[in-house]
Amino acid sequence: MRERGRGSRSLDKGSAPRAPRMMSPGFRSLMWYLLCGTRGGPNRLRILKELERSPANAHQLASSLALDYRTVRHHLRLLERNGAVARPVGDAYAAPYELSPYLANCFPEVEAFVSVRPRTSVGLPRRGAPRLVREGAR
Repeated sequence: MRERGRGSRSLDKGSAPRAPRMMSPGFRSLMWYLLCGTRGGPNRLRILKELERSPANAHQLASSLALDYRTVRHHLRLLERNGAVARPVGDAYAAPYELSPYLANCFPEVEAFVSVRPRTSVGLPRRGAPRLVREGAR
């Protein structure tokens, strides 16, 4: 018999929960850039923490975080294009977002390095910064 855990993780009765997987260095630097190296990073981190608690659509996130709806949509688009969040139901109207399975498994590591590393000055990305997939880019 299977028991449902948090999110999409499931456990067989009697088995130990899986340990979080180590994040790849490329994804780690991308998350660091998205969350610490840009002006919108703190709001993106708030959105990810809210999505870790439970899936939500942009309107629910905007009201629970007291942010403008368009701001939340902008951050969600960037996070989705960079593999941090997913919409399991597709692009249906008001479809909820959730953490991508990869990020959900590595989220404790993200929280740990975000709390330790100070934010850099905002401006041009430092040499070697990961390429951010911007809206409209191919």
